[in-house]
Amino acid sequence: MWTVFGLCVVGLIVVWFTYWINKWRNPKCNGVLPPGSMGPPLIGESLQLIVPSYSLDLHPFIRKRVQRYGSIFRTSVAGRPIIVSTDVEFNHYLAKQEGRLVELWYLDSFAELFKQDGESKTNAIGLVHKYVRSITLNHFGIDNLKETLLSQIEEYVNKTLQTWSSLPSVEVKHAASAMIFDLTAKLLFGYDAEKSPVKMSEKLANTLDGLMSFPLNIPGTAYHKCLKDQKEALNMLRNTVKERMISPEKRGGDFLDQAVDDMKKESYLTEDFLVYLLFGILFASFESVSSLLSLTLKLLAEHPAVLQQMTAEHEAILKNREDPNSTLNWDEYKSMTLTLGVINETLRLANVAPGLLRRALKDIEFKGYTIPAGWTIMLANSAIQLNPNTYKDPLAFNPWRWQDLEPHVVSKNFMPFGGGIRQCAGAEYSKTFMATFLHVLVTKYRWTKVKGGKISRSPVLGFVDGIHINFVEKHS
Repeated sequence: MWTVFGLCVVGLIVVWFTYWINKWRNPKCNGVLPPGSMGPPLIGESLQLIVPSYSLDLHPFIRKRVQRYGSIFRTSVAGRPIIVSTDVEFNHYLAKQEGRLVELWYLDSFAELFKQDGESKTNAIGLVHKYVRSITLNHFGIDNLKETLLSQIEEYVNKTLQTWSSLPSVEVKHAASAMIFDLTAKLLFGYDAEKSPVKMSEKLANTLDGLMSFPLNIPGTAYHKCLKDQKEALNMLRNTVKERMISPEKRGGDFLDQAVDDMKKESYLTEDFLVYLLFGILFASFESVSSLLSLTLKLLAEHPAVLQQMTAEHEAILKNREDPNSTLNWDEYKSMTLTLGVINETLRLANVAPGLLRRALKDIEFKGYTIPAGWTIMLANSAIQLNPNTYKDPLAFNPWRWQDLEPHVVSKNFMPFGGGIRQCAGAEYSKTFMATFLHVLVTKYRWTKVKGGKISRSPVLGFVDGIHINFVEKHS
């Protein structure tokens, strides 16, 4: 009798398991799901997604599935159903539908690290988003760049490169991370890296290491370490916010001063909100610009003709000045045609922005497919920026191509800083910083690549580089 009972139990388990597997592989949908594979239950295709690629080409995870399933396909990551889109029209359409059809969504570890939920949520649509964008543009937008920031950036870059030139070599991404972080933090809330008891740029670097890890808060894991470092950085930011709130005499009219003043007007501006807003802005500038800079120097080292012509462009700027001791001005910045082409071309190849994630608020119909409400959508703009139909020989580093591309083509096929209402408010600040750095570099320094430059990228985290360079002042 027990044998029969045991066989019945085993049979029920097999039936239930078979049903569960079938349900996993064929998710419920009110229409036709995009083609694809969900991978094994719970794990999905997570491992294939996070394996790094060592090429500027489209990550194999996406490239192989586009070849097999088309520009829109389904998959699963860490137990979550995901739609991946490399479709230009669909991505452009969704960028304009945030708050109606989709909302911004983060990986669990990212959401926990940056408190993208509850009252401290900084990515909300509506009044909160408008406020964050407005205050960011007020302090980092074109008007402030023209009036004050451009000269401050040039001064800071001069100081940094002078320090780098005294060293045998510099690991560019790590050093650039500290450079852009320290300047941005200074502009945000008067941070002084030399006097600070907490080396915040290093804390953010460790936070990045844990970003793509599973959220297991166990000693020894990357996630545990990044939480510890994040806590120290947040405590420092919290103390800074509190000090501004209780000591108005220490204010100097920076970003944080305005935010503290605005707390009296807007109920959603809490202490927690400001702390995580500062943390998020610092993280965004810290990672994207350092990755972009390291790849730019790698590509210029490999393309001496581009470097030679770009150097001539900047030497002409110096030659045409009435006052040889004057600093870089906005008209000179906008005249850097080739340099801006170099920056755009590097942005196109680097894909420094993470894979943009959205969550469907309702069923979405597109090209005969239905994306169910609640599903995550990854807008893989890297595939769009490597499309041979738009960019001839897309893996080639060709900064001159930007002189021929029509504006309407660029607007739909080039979104390194996001699109729609999520266009990064710090985009012009990042590009101005890059152009200023290159201006100082090629006019005052000689530099050679010492070692490194290995490319490592994933569909979500973008580009990482470990290039080592030796900098020498030209007059020495």
